[in-house]
Amino acid sequence: MTEQRVVDPLAEAAVAEIESGMLVGLGTGRTASRGIIALAERVRYENLEIRCVSTSHASETLARFHSLPVMDFALIEKVDYLFDGADEVDSGMNMLKGTGGAMTRERIVAWASTKCVYMIDESKLVSRIGERTTLPIAVLAFGLASVRAELRNLGLNGVCRRTIKGELFLTDNGNMVIDVVLGEHDLSEMAAAINDIPGAIDHGLFLTEADEILIERDSGTIEKRIRER
Repeated sequence: MTEQRVVDPLAEAAVAEIESGMLVGLGTGRTASRGIIALAERVRYENLEIRCVSTSHASETLARFHSLPVMDFALIEKVDYLFDGADEVDSGMNMLKGTGGAMTRERIVAWASTKCVYMIDESKLVSRIGERTTLPIAVLAFGLASVRAELRNLGLNGVCRRTIKGELFLTDNGNMVIDVVLGEHDLSEMAAAINDIPGAIDHGLFLTEADEILIERDSGTIEKRIRER
């Protein structure tokens, strides 16, 4: 019996530009996982020779399960191509990320990548970042109280993220996450203000990282938005 390939137009579009010899960044989350599986299929059927770096333990586990070679990012200077997902995207290609808590590693790999492509379905399109999703902020546990106090001074109120079992959620780097209601703020100013707080490790505002955003429409078509650099 001939094995049937799974058709996933969004994921296939996200990995279509990947070529042999590339070092590929693997995003984190359900949509990024679709890309990982689509990439593994290309490697399998087209004999692509690539290397990968992962933005989370979960993505690395999935990649290895599908026989993708994963390198230690600590030894990598530059990445050729990154694909990832996003939780919200506005008309200016600003993004909110971090539902999976991997925003710190996702940003580092994006910063090191020559090209960054993000996949979403059209339900993630918003008129204002923070419209539907809280903003996650990774915090060093040592500075939790002082960081929360400064966040309140910025008008950002929220709660420490917990697991389904009620335990404190910790990122792969061992940091806590505070999920705050963003409200209507200037995104660049807010990102800079959070960056200036000692003990705030990172946050989910990704304002300049996307080179392309692929949007899966309900009709089944894939729309591409390209940032003018």
